[in-house]
Amino acid sequence: MNFVEDLLNKAKAANKTIVLCEGEDKRVVEAASKIVKDGIAKIILIGSDEDIKASGCNADLSGVTIIDPAKDSNADKYAELLFKAREGKINKKTGAPEYADVAAAKAAILKDHTMYGALILKAGDADGFVSGACHSTANTLRPGLQVIKTAPGFKTVSSCFIMVAPEGGNPYVPEGVAVFGDCAINIEPTAEELADIAVASADTAKKIAGIDPRVAMLSFSTKGSGNDAKFYDTVTKVQKATELAKAAAPDLALDGEFQFDAAVAPEVGELKAPGSKVAGHANTFIFPNINAGNIGYKICQRMGGWMAIGPICQGFAKPLNDLSRGCNVDDIVATVAVTALQA
Repeated sequence: MNFVEDLLNKAKAANKTIVLCEGEDKRVVEAASKIVKDGIAKIILIGSDEDIKASGCNADLSGVTIIDPAKDSNADKYAELLFKAREGKINKKTGAPEYADVAAAKAAILKDHTMYGALILKAGDADGFVSGACHSTANTLRPGLQVIKTAPGFKTVSSCFIMVAPEGGNPYVPEGVAVFGDCAINIEPTAEELADIAVASADTAKKIAGIDPRVAMLSFSTKGSGNDAKFYDTVTKVQKATELAKAAAPDLALDGEFQFDAAVAPEVGELKAPGSKVAGHANTFIFPNINAGNIGYKICQRMGGWMAIGPICQGFAKPLNDLSRGCNVDDIVATVAVTALQA
């Protein structure tokens, strides 16, 4: 059994309900049909009959719960939730309250299906949320930050990708699975945020990827070999993040700063970081910023043939995940499975 099959089987056993917000997207509609047909999860699909028809997908949606916000009897309940969650918040552009009253909140959510899906999750009417096939990451995560908010003990919402090796595996990652973070949310994280990302990604590696995390804090420098203090000071940032992450999770196998080859190749790790238990054997990689992370995972995906599952969001109080706009049906199915396992 390969990793994805195992993931889907675990999701089937979890029997969770996941809300998909984009009934206007053909890929999402097709994925909803497949997920329910295969018993991977129960699905709430948001969209009007016209939206779904216009998507061009003729898949069988029997068993899928379709919610058209304009006709939903729960719309008033969700509007009340939004109003209470944002009460007292001021619109920076107008200087007025974001929502003058519940009626204004209702008018807003009838137009914003992503927020509507987040409110379904907030109300406990679903176990998880997936969006982003045809919306930006900002549009997908904003409702999460506004109404779902962060889990206790978490200050940073971040993301990671589970990277699955192509057929034949990879000699440097014997498990066939690796975790890359943060490749999608935090543009230039501080040392404190990098430490949070490292600890959260290790948790995802263990709970979702099913691997014993060995975390490498990545840089263009290995153990002080490089120094950019004159211009950017990124090396010392990663060094500080490594110290903070070790203090926060002292039992975690984590080390750095490492260049990627020192992190993943035993022969290089032994040469550049002798004595490190992580160097040359890492399977969870924390990039110093979104430039490095986004480029890195896409090189791995497109040139290396690895499957990228994610971005998987970390730090929210309830499972909420963002799709890449370049996703396919299988990507959506896998992300729904991950979301079910986070619930």
